[in-house]
Amino acid sequence: MGLHDHQNQQQQQRNPQQSNTPDMTSETYMPGPMCLIENMEGQLVVKQEALQILSAITQPMVVVAIVGLYRTGKSYLMNQLAGKKQGFSVGSTVQSHTKGIWMWCVPHPEKPGHTLVLLDTEGLGDVEKDDDKNDTQIFALAILLSSIFVYNTMNKIDQGAIDLLHNVTELTDLLRARKSLDLGDKDADDIVSFFPDLVWTIRDFYLSLEIDGQLMTADEYLENSLKIKKGSDQRTQTFNLPRLCIQKFFPTKKCFVFDTPTHQKKVSQLETLQDDELSLEFVQQVAEFSSHVFTKSKIKILPGGIKVNGPRLESLVLTYVNAINNGDLPCMDNAVLALAQRENAAAIKRALAHYDQLMGQKVQLPTDTLQELLGLHRASEREAIKIFTENSFKDEDQSFQKELKTLLDAKQNDICKQNEEVSSDRCSALLQDIFGPLEEAVKQGVYSKPGGHTLYLQKTEELKAKYHQQPRKGIQAKNALQKYLKSKESVSKAVLQTDQALTAKEKEMKEAHIKAEAAKAEAERLEAIRRQKQKMMEERERLHRQQIRQMEIDKANFQAQQQREQERRLQEEAQRLNLIHQAQIARFQAQIQQLQSTRPQPQPDPCLIL
Repeated sequence: MGLHDHQNQQQQQRNPQQSNTPDMTSETYMPGPMCLIENMEGQLVVKQEALQILSAITQPMVVVAIVGLYRTGKSYLMNQLAGKKQGFSVGSTVQSHTKGIWMWCVPHPEKPGHTLVLLDTEGLGDVEKDDDKNDTQIFALAILLSSIFVYNTMNKIDQGAIDLLHNVTELTDLLRARKSLDLGDKDADDIVSFFPDLVWTIRDFYLSLEIDGQLMTADEYLENSLKIKKGSDQRTQTFNLPRLCIQKFFPTKKCFVFDTPTHQKKVSQLETLQDDELSLEFVQQVAEFSSHVFTKSKIKILPGGIKVNGPRLESLVLTYVNAINNGDLPCMDNAVLALAQRENAAAIKRALAHYDQLMGQKVQLPTDTLQELLGLHRASEREAIKIFTENSFKDEDQSFQKELKTLLDAKQNDICKQNEEVSSDRCSALLQDIFGPLEEAVKQGVYSKPGGHTLYLQKTEELKAKYHQQPRKGIQAKNALQKYLKSKESVSKAVLQTDQALTAKEKEMKEAHIKAEAAKAEAERLEAIRRQKQKMMEERERLHRQQIRQMEIDKANFQAQQQREQERRLQEEAQRLNLIHQAQIARFQAQIQQLQSTRPQPQPDPCLIL
C-alpha cells in the first residue's frame, strides 16, 4: 500500500460517510501553491494574487507553517499534507528552492467547512544569503501566522537545533511592544495562549530511541532534550535559557522522527518516487505525522476568541509584513487593531449598504408625514446597526458604531431633504395640472362678468379640494398650496375689480338668484327635516300601540298561566288528600286484620257428642 493510499484509507476510516461521495480535492481553492510573501533581496513583498485568494475564503482556517534549515525536506512534508506528490518545490541540489513564504489553501480533510492553509517557508541558514536577518523575520512570521508550527531538523535534536529555535526569544521582543513578557508575567500567558502548537520533526533520524537502556517515545525524546539543568552558574543559565523559552511559548509539543526514506542516491528524486520505492517505516511515519496534523489541528485564534478566516489572515499578513519592512515591531496588538479597523470599516460599509437597500425597498418619496419617514429610518437604522454588530470586530469603545451612527444621521438628513424636494416638485406639478385650466379661463375672460369673482372663488375651492384629494403629495403639500395661492392673489383681486365694475343691478339680480337658490335649498332642507320628524313621530306612535297590544297579550297570557297554575295546585292537593285517605284505609284494614289474628279461638264443648 502506498503512502497516499494509506492516507486515503485512514481518511475513509475516520469519515465512512464520505467514502462514497465525490472527493473534495485541493483544486476547490488552489490547484497548487503560490507565493504569499516574496523575499526580494532582503525586502519582503506580499503578493496580491495570493491575497485575492485569501480574501475570498470565509471559512475558519487551520494554518500549518513549517520552518527549518534549507534542503531538509520541508516541502515534501507539506505536499503530503496537501495530499499531493508534487506541489511545493522539492529541489534536488544544494540550492534553496523555496524563497519567502509559499501558500497552499485546501479543504481540511477532517473538518468540513474549514480550510487548511499550508505555509512553506524559505530554508534557514542558506549560505548564499548575504544577510541572515530575513531568517528571523520569516521565522517570526511563520509563528505569528500559524496555528500549528512544524520545526523541521535533521538527524537528531542537538544544541544547534535548539539554539535555532531559540529565535523565539527574539520573537518575544518583536511581539512585546507595549506588553511585558517576562516569563512569569500574566501578559506573557495571554500571548502564549495564541501561540501555535509545536510539532518537531526530525528527518533521517539515526539514533536509537532509548535512554539508560530503556525505550522511549519520540515525545519523551523531545522532552528529555528540553530538560532543564539544575544550577545557577552562567553556563547552566545559558544552557537553560532557550529550553525555558521553548517550554514557555510552546506548552503543546509533539515530536516525530523519520527514517531515511530511500537510498541516498534516490533522495534527490524523492517527489518522483512511487510509494513502494520508499522505506515502509518512512511511509508509516509520514502517515502518522499527517494524521496528527489533521486530527489535532486547531483553528487559528486571535485575542477575543476571534476565528481567523481568509480576509483576517490577509490582514495579518499585510500588517506584519508592513511593520517588518518599516523597521517596526510586528506587534500582535497592532495586528488585531489593524484587523479591527479593516473589518469594522467593512462592517460599516455593509451596514450602510443594508440601510440603503431597506430604505430603497420601504420608502416611496414623498412620504405623507415626516413621522412616517423617520419611523422607516429608525427601523432601517436598527437593522443596519444589527448588521454592523454581527460583523464588527473588537469595537470595544464603540468608536466605529458611533461613526456608523454619524453616517446614518447624515443619511437621515439627506433623505429628509430629498423628501422635501420631491414633495415640492410633485406639489408644483399637481398645482400646475389642477389650477392650469383655471388660469387659462381667467385669461379668456370667463370670470369677467357680474358674480365672476364668486365663481372664481368657488372654482378655486373646488380645485383646492381636488388638490387635497391627490395622494402622496408629501410634507410640503400645505406650504406649496399656500405659496401658490399667495402668488395668485393679484389674479383674484383683478377678477374682483372686474366683478365690482359691472352693473349693480345685474349683480344684485344674480345675487338674488343665488340667495333664492340658497333659500330654496334651505327650505328643502327644512322640509326634509319636517318630513323626517313627522316620520319619526308616526314611528313612535306605531311602536307605542304595538307595545300596548303586547302588554295586553302578555297580561292575558299571565292570567291564563295563573289559572292553569291554580288548577294544577288543586289537582295536586286532591291527589295528596286521596293518597292520605287511601293510606288511612289501608292502616285501618291492617289494624282489623291484626285484631282478628290475636282474638282467642273458641274451645269445643266436651258434652258435645260428635
